[in-house]
Amino acid sequence: MIPVLTVEEMREADARALATVAQSVLVERAGTAVARACVELLGGAYGRRVVVVAGKGNNGADGRVAARLLARRGARVEVLDATSAPERIGTQDGLDLVVDAAYGRGFRGSYRAPRVAPSVPVVAVDIPSGVDGDTGEARGEPLAARCTVTFAALKPGLLQGDGVRLAGEVRVADIGLDTGTPKAWLIEDLDVAEGLPVRAPDAHKWRHAVALVAGSPGMMGAALLAARGAGQAGAGMVRLAVPGAEPRDLPAADAVSTALPPRGWAPRVLGIAERCRAVVVGPGLGHDEPTARAVADLVEHSTAPIVLDADGLAALGDAERAGRVLDRAHAPIVLTPHDGEFARLTGAPPGPNRLAAARGLAARVGAVVLLKGPTTVVADPSGSALVVTSGSARLATAGSGDVLAGIVGAFIARGLDPLHAAAFGAHVHGRAASLGHKEGLVASDLPELVADTLSALREREQ
Repeated sequence: MIPVLTVEEMREADARALATVAQSVLVERAGTAVARACVELLGGAYGRRVVVVAGKGNNGADGRVAARLLARRGARVEVLDATSAPERIGTQDGLDLVVDAAYGRGFRGSYRAPRVAPSVPVVAVDIPSGVDGDTGEARGEPLAARCTVTFAALKPGLLQGDGVRLAGEVRVADIGLDTGTPKAWLIEDLDVAEGLPVRAPDAHKWRHAVALVAGSPGMMGAALLAARGAGQAGAGMVRLAVPGAEPRDLPAADAVSTALPPRGWAPRVLGIAERCRAVVVGPGLGHDEPTARAVADLVEHSTAPIVLDADGLAALGDAERAGRVLDRAHAPIVLTPHDGEFARLTGAPPGPNRLAAARGLAARVGAVVLLKGPTTVVADPSGSALVVTSGSARLATAGSGDVLAGIVGAFIARGLDPLHAAAFGAHVHGRAASLGHKEGLVASDLPELVADTLSALREREQ
């Protein structure tokens, strides 16, 4: 995992470093990391024409060090002051690279960067100038970087909002800063490969069993997708319970299916879940007051962790009512809202700072929150958060969230705590989609791709 520090947390890290290391030493290290990235991108420095746009702060100082080092290696370097740079740079032939060292992560104004031909690569220092370090919002007209060299830790603004598009490839350079004890981390493949428990040699189907309450008459597809997601993510047994269904209506799936009455079904589910390690509730369940009462009853009495997705989330009502329901829970709860469901819970969309939004809702309702989106954030009530960036627009298809709910349930059943189960599940979900069709991927493609992804990660670990 890679640490993610807010602007304020980075200020604290800088202050700790300056107690033992001179500012000039940190600047030299940062500038060296930037120069190294420039040389790698250019394939060498000798004879290359480089323009460095440098501000007055630490970012500008880093850029000037990079300029000096590139010139020492034979580059033709011009340093422009950010406050007086021309509207366009590189109007003559032969500009090979621009270093954006105008403003850093704490910039609060609006910045209109000099225009550069699209063919000229840009290397940004710490964060593209004009991008908010916490939210990723672009303020003004920043340059889009080919590569951003950031220091000590990732910043939220590089992982969300406009920052994802403008930062390009992000490299984290170690310049000797003490990051303290970060409360947010970016998930990588290796984390899943090493952290997801392996089935024991003597494992049996009940050791990693998942109970799934999903589907309703006419809405069986969501239940099937969630069941397949759980099964192909490693659940040894999936017990599917469908409220209001007739036995003849139960879907054919790799699950043991049971028809439940349309209301008052929580005691039956609790009996089914006695031998299960996790319970997933919601896909295709439907919206009515009896369902809301049954979900609340199940939350209150379940001894196994519960994943509340889709209609299971809707059954909670708004955040105030959800907090009262979840306060009675005896086991951990995971909520999986997308932006629309988040808005229904809280009364407003997440806004640009998804990290803060997920943390805020988790603290408010006392549950793990998996906020789904282009940048997915998983947070618990303590403020610990895991960030996932493996997803893409391929997942913007009906039913993909049902598959994810099943994956998260399976990972809990395999022994992960709810925070890591939700984050690892979201990461694998995104990785699986990347193996599928670039166009036309549908949710039913995902479960098998999940199994392929997990198998590949396991092979890499070995």
